[in-house]
Amino acid sequence: MTHTPHDRPRGQRRSVLVALLGALVALFAAMLPTTPAAAAANADAEAAPRAALTEITGFGTNPSNLQMYLYVPESVTANPAIVVAVHYCTGSGPAMYNGTEYAQLADKYGFIVVYPSVTRSSKCFDVASPQALTRGGGSDPVGIKSMVDWTVRTYDADTDRIFATGISSGAMMTNVLLGDYPDVFAAGAAFAGVPFACFATTNGSEWNSDCANGTIIRTPQAWGDLVRGAYPGYTGPRPRMQLWHGTTDDVLRYPNFGEEIKQWTQVHGVGQTPAATDSPQSNWTRTRYGGTGDRAPVEAISLQGTGHNLYAWGMGERVLTFFGLNGSGPAPQPPTGPCKVTVTTNAWSTGLTASVTVTNTGTTAVNGWKLGFTLPAGQTVTNGWGATYSPASGAVTATNATYNAAIAPGASVSIGYQANHTGNSAATSSYTLNGTACTTG
Repeated sequence: MTHTPHDRPRGQRRSVLVALLGALVALFAAMLPTTPAAAAANADAEAAPRAALTEITGFGTNPSNLQMYLYVPESVTANPAIVVAVHYCTGSGPAMYNGTEYAQLADKYGFIVVYPSVTRSSKCFDVASPQALTRGGGSDPVGIKSMVDWTVRTYDADTDRIFATGISSGAMMTNVLLGDYPDVFAAGAAFAGVPFACFATTNGSEWNSDCANGTIIRTPQAWGDLVRGAYPGYTGPRPRMQLWHGTTDDVLRYPNFGEEIKQWTQVHGVGQTPAATDSPQSNWTRTRYGGTGDRAPVEAISLQGTGHNLYAWGMGERVLTFFGLNGSGPAPQPPTGPCKVTVTTNAWSTGLTASVTVTNTGTTAVNGWKLGFTLPAGQTVTNGWGATYSPASGAVTATNATYNAAIAPGASVSIGYQANHTGNSAATSSYTLNGTACTTG
């Protein structure tokens, strides 16, 4: 005989009712939209294991069938930075992982590394097609952007600290990523690459011999226009760029290095004349543009007598210094465009006052500035207005006040100081704004 729940003993009836109620609750919950908490749990389930290179699938739009490899350190920080490390031709994500020190540096500093990997037969990234050279146009940059987006969502990464670096084909892709997605990447480091759009082709070829041989020479304006054309209408800040090249590179020849410098200095609106030049290592020449510190808008390192395979262990730490991920170096100086300084002095037997007008003659706003100048011998600043002055004599830096830190294109700020002198009351004749030389008048 078949029993209904009510025919059963009380204990059994209670168990059946509880089971039925649980099933109904589960059915009702399944019909509800996914809650944020559930979405977070799903993201956690998809997260990669710590301290191991892991392939991630299903990361988002991926028109060229790239593979995504991820390295998350054991001690990943809250809201971590992301470094996208892009391999060379014939390489792969795992080869880039094994051949560079970014995973070990991630262990030290707590950021996440994304290693894109090409599946096409050449194992070269597409840096030539019209699709690749347009924001959201398709091909490899879209897939890499999807990898970044997946990592940001899954690990709540800091969207102000997303960086790209690459070697050879990966260096060319670094240029492309910074051109296509200036709102995503804060900075890049390109080892033996070429300028954005230098490799452009329309016939489906992945290779551009004219560019590789260093015979494509353009004006800074023309190079800058190519970058701006990838994302028309974008007016926000541009990523900083670190460039590396060997003087005897016979694959992507050395003239490309100078063309990259032209391009990125023009994009940042800074001059072609270095603000600083030094030699951090034997046979290296480092030039910085638009600033003199470790995080200038553009930094370029030329390696005398070095060929195409210039990347060496230890360079990754220098990349992180430029990115600002290893805690070294001062805060970045804001990029600065062309400037003009006008000075009026009133002198008497032992002193003078100087009224200084600084005009932003560039097309990009200045947000935070330092005006550098050298006082003639015997002059000493006793007080000033509109800025703070340090030191009082010799090579002086005037730093903006809080109320006049921003100088719009075409706008000016007026500052001034009083100084003692021992006979020479001449006005200073040369000035720099955030390391960029200004005209005087």
